[in-house]
Amino acid sequence: MDVELKSLEDKINQFVALCQRLRTDNHELRQQLASAHNDNKQLSEKIGDAKTRLESLLTQIPEE
Repeated sequence: MDVELKSLEDKINQFVALCQRLRTDNHELRQQLASAHNDNKQLSEKIGDAKTRLESLLTQIPEE
């Protein structure tokens, strides 16, 4: 009986450790995702600005 309880205790401890590791991983992934979203937003704004400048330059080119 003691061996079975020890085995169960070990499995529970492994499960708890796994849950903690997954929580940590999940937290890190959420932070990475938020950072990626922020980077994407900044890049989209830069692309929009570049598009606006390019369109402005195109209007300044004389037509033949």
